[in-house]
Amino acid sequence: MLDTELLPAAEADSKWLMVVLHGLGDSMEGYRWFPGIMENPKLNYLLVNAPDDYYGGFSWYDIYDNPAPGVERSRNLLFELLDQQREAGFATEHTFLFGFSQGCLMTLETGLRYPHRFAGLVGVSGYAHEPHQLVNELSPVAKEQSFLITHGTADPLLPLEKTKSHIDQLCAAGVNIQWEVFEKEHTIQGEAEMSVIRAFVEKQMTATKEEK
Repeated sequence: MLDTELLPAAEADSKWLMVVLHGLGDSMEGYRWFPGIMENPKLNYLLVNAPDDYYGGFSWYDIYDNPAPGVERSRNLLFELLDQQREAGFATEHTFLFGFSQGCLMTLETGLRYPHRFAGLVGVSGYAHEPHQLVNELSPVAKEQSFLITHGTADPLLPLEKTKSHIDQLCAAGVNIQWEVFEKEHTIQGEAEMSVIRAFVEKQMTATKEEK
C-alpha cells in the first residue's frame, strides 16, 4: 500500500481529484505548493509517496538496473490506489493523474493500462517505459484517454529527442497526446508551463461535464 495524503478541495463536497506522483528522490512533501499554483477550487489533491526509499526521498523504480520489475510493481500499486479512490467516491472520469519525471513515466504507464477512463493525464519531463511494448498492451480505453505531456529543450537528464520519439510512437498508435515543449531544464517552467497545465485541466473538466 502506498503512503498518501489527501488535501481537500476549497470547494466543499467536490469529487474532482488529482493524484500527484513525484519524481526520483522527492516525496509528497515536495508538492504541497501544487494546489496553490493550480488555482482550481474544485480539485482535491492526493499526494503519493513512491514505494522505495531513495536517499531521503522515494523512487518508483530502479534507475541503475532493470527498471521493469519496479515499473510493474508501482503500476499495480497505483491501480490498487485508484480502485480505492473509486470506492471512496472519486470516480475515475473525475480523476486526473499528474506526474513529474519518474512520476510522468508512471502516469503514462497507468493511464494507458488502467481499464477506466480518466478526466485527464499530465506528465512533465519524463519518458515512456518500453513504448514499443506499451503500444501492444494498451487498455480497451487507452485511446479515449487525454494526455498533456511537456518537456524541456535543455533537459540534461532526459534529452528532448528521446522523449519526443516515445511520444511519437504513442501518437502513431492512436493515443491522444497534447505535446508541449518549453525552454527549460529538468523542472517545471514556472507560469509559462503552469498556465498550459491549468488550461488543460479546465478544458478536460468542461469536456467531462458536457458528456453527462
